[in-house]
Amino acid sequence: MISHEDVHESLSLVKSLLVRHQLLETLAHKQNSVELQKVLNQLSPEHTARLLEDLSADDRQIIWQLIPDTKKEEVLLETEDSVRVELLFEVPPPIESSRIRVFDLHEGCLRQIPIKSQEDLAQAGPIWVDLVSPEELQLEWASRIFGVELPDPQELTDLETSARFYVEDNGEVHLHSDFLLDREDESRNVMVAFILKNGTLFSVRNEELPVFRLQRLRARAQTGYVSEAKDVLLDLYAADVEYSANALEAVYSELEAVGKQVYGTDMTDEESAKILASIAEGEDLNGRIRRNVLDTRRALSFLMRGKFLSGVQHEDVREILRDIESLDGHTAFLFNKINFLMDAIVGFVNINQNKVIKQLTIISIIFMPLNLLAGVGGMSEYSMMTKHMSWPLSYALFSASMVLVGWITFLCLRYFESRKLKSVATPRKSP
Repeated sequence: MISHEDVHESLSLVKSLLVRHQLLETLAHKQNSVELQKVLNQLSPEHTARLLEDLSADDRQIIWQLIPDTKKEEVLLETEDSVRVELLFEVPPPIESSRIRVFDLHEGCLRQIPIKSQEDLAQAGPIWVDLVSPEELQLEWASRIFGVELPDPQELTDLETSARFYVEDNGEVHLHSDFLLDREDESRNVMVAFILKNGTLFSVRNEELPVFRLQRLRARAQTGYVSEAKDVLLDLYAADVEYSANALEAVYSELEAVGKQVYGTDMTDEESAKILASIAEGEDLNGRIRRNVLDTRRALSFLMRGKFLSGVQHEDVREILRDIESLDGHTAFLFNKINFLMDAIVGFVNINQNKVIKQLTIISIIFMPLNLLAGVGGMSEYSMMTKHMSWPLSYALFSASMVLVGWITFLCLRYFESRKLKSVATPRKSP
């Protein structure tokens, strides 16, 4: 491992090599990639994570492709959440295999087979075929070669609930499940179609998901992580539950920050509106997580009832179901917390409105006797009573008396309010 004193020097070297990497071609390009990889192999996962955070998005993807698969998961654990999400959303390479990913088992690990043509697909003996936004021609390739009817990913959302889990007459097992996609700008559930046939798992969806990316990294790095197609399916469901739990932790953190703001100081109406919008986003994500884990539970129950799993796989399913039960409790707690915060913020809004109404009420009470006096002053009888006085003097005295009455009314209101506050603050003596 590189020493701590040389870390900054190594990071500077990596950045300079990146500039050369983007300019050079052919043999020089390959030699520069080798130099980059040597430096990256010397860096610890923590230092590699700091390097990725410091680079631009394009440079980050170049470095990420050069990091060994066995080291990627450790690096992901050290990176910030925003960078981790960006890396998990794998940038599609400009080849056809970005839409069709085929995996087989090699020395106990999941290995991706390069697919560039129909012949490559026909020669593969996979346990997992993953199709992401495939074209019609690619769907026809896979359907004809493997003898399976693959659905169009654009039509997955039109399925009825009763058609999401079923077994065909030829033994094909079909499952259509929701997987959570949580981004900074939006959160939603993405439908994924799974088909099990002759020891091969087929997955079809219309966009990339972090759960699938994470599953590929783990299965490549760990020997014996999967041994057959059903292990891949169960691990995807387990990873989705784990991903949902991480999203719930983010909701927890957001609500804690909101709670400190709500309980700490008074809020203006503008601040209340922003907090309400933040709480609404958390409520929406919490609801999607609850729906997602409910759908996962139904899929796992279908697999158990259909007797498709071995004894070890049954135990794995029970572990996943226990995790889902714990998430159910957390989502219920979050719903209660969200409702409480919503009520608290609405209470602050009502208090602010009551303050405005109170001020208007005080003003109206002060001016009530003044209005009465002003009415009297406008009568002809007042002119008769003050006919022996000059009108400037009489109306000056009348104006002064109005100011005096208004001030006395205001002092009386202040006095009664202070007495009310003292009576509330003074504890009652027990008999």
